Amino acid sequence: MSEALLPDLAAAAIAFTIILYVILDGTDLGGGILLATRQDPDEKKIMVNSILPIWDGNETWLVLGGGGLLALFPVVYSVLFSALYIPVIMMLLALIARAVALEFRADAPTRMKRWLDICLVAGSLIATLCQGMIMGGVVQGIEQEQGRFSGHGWEWLGAFALTCGVVLVIGYALLGSCWLVWRTEGRLQAAAKGQARTLGWLTLVGIAAILVWTGLSNQVYRDHLFNSSLSLPLLALQCALVAGFYWAFSSRLEFLPLFAVLGWFGVAFVTAILVLYPLILPPSLTISQSSSPAASQAFVLAGFVVLVPVTLVYNTWGFWVFRGKVTAGK
Repeated sequence: MSEALLPDLAAAAIAFTIILYVILDGTDLGGGILLATRQDPDEKKIMVNSILPIWDGNETWLVLGGGGLLALFPVVYSVLFSALYIPVIMMLLALIARAVALEFRADAPTRMKRWLDICLVAGSLIATLCQGMIMGGVVQGIEQEQGRFSGHGWEWLGAFALTCGVVLVIGYALLGSCWLVWRTEGRLQAAAKGQARTLGWLTLVGIAAILVWTGLSNQVYRDHLFNSSLSLPLLALQCALVAGFYWAFSSRLEFLPLFAVLGWFGVAFVTAILVLYPLILPPSLTISQSSSPAASQAFVLAGFVVLVPVTLVYNTWGFWVFRGKVTAGK
């Protein structure tokens, strides 16, 4: 394989782990956020039971992406975590708090369950908000000089990054509601359908606002988007997925709303790649400039060839074993 291809393959591997983490763990984070909207103990138990067997496998992609970034693009890892140290640590602590709440809730007394539910909702909400702010911080640009972060460390608190955080909270809640449409029944499923319809429009408005804001803030981004031959096909695909999403609620195939929204996230992610490429860390670091040595990338990518299929099989097996409708006793 040509060494010239290695940086792009490495970037593709990191992008693949990011989008899989977003659509998988985003779904159960959304379920955790929506726990705040239910009061019935049995409904809360069903919501927790629906994500309890799969949440840890979903987070494997976060570990794989973080480790891969360090090995494949060490300069990006250094600058990124120097600039976003606070939201990254907050995200990790929130994920730990959520994990504790999920694992201990079933055996906790009633009074403790209330606190664990608060911990689960807060952990899911804070982790999602931080992920959105990290994404916004990257898109708006992180200043660096010769591979060293040169900003003040609070750029992630800007209006754009905060907006990205709020939109991601809405988007994850949409994923969670669609998950509940698929995996639950009765009153909880009916409530999830209503939430999904409303959250769908809010998510679309949020994605459109971020896209317009991104284009207006940077001429390079705007040129990348308008000059790409994929822009119109992606727009057409997104429109088809939106129509399919709202049609899917009248279908007997209850997984269709979730799959349509997963398509929304996929289209948005591909659009983000079109806007940024060949930058990996705006405004100045490109993929080729920040790559580790070719031998290191080849070694790590060989590991990805083994780990990615194994992790996919693990995730798929978990979903298959725990398939079907979830009840308070299951």
